[in-house]
Amino acid sequence: MRKEVVNERELITEAAKVGIERLVVGALLVRRSKILVLRRKSEEFMGGMLELPSGKVEEGETLKDALKREVREETGLRIKTILDYLGSFDYQSGSGKPTRQFNFSAESFPGKLKLSPMEHDMYQWIGLQEIDRVNISDSVAMLLRVFWGTE
Repeated sequence: MRKEVVNERELITEAAKVGIERLVVGALLVRRSKILVLRRKSEEFMGGMLELPSGKVEEGETLKDALKREVREETGLRIKTILDYLGSFDYQSGSGKPTRQFNFSAESFPGKLKLSPMEHDMYQWIGLQEIDRVNISDSVAMLLRVFWGTE
């Protein structure tokens, strides 16, 4: 896979121009042709849904630094290489803020996956054939199809 050069400042500026108030990053971590998804705890916003390891970009943080931090916090894994920028999608956060999620494919160092019990209660590695059989948002499903070249 090629490594795309991303102008983070440009992405953030474009988001602000259309009224995006919250920035989030998401990681497509790939192992043996499968992508890691995490299940949100039932009492959380979008409870029971499977999502990519993802989270809010903190003030003064780059998108890539936020991606590394969020993956570590949510899975215990460390990102080895950010491979490619895969695009973004918008949604309304649990607090009602217009949110844009910037998504990157990445490789992690080998290690034991350990979920953050505050947010997720299960993880799963899914392949292309499983997208329609799991509880995943349309935006994430489309992103995975684009990643696998079927859209």
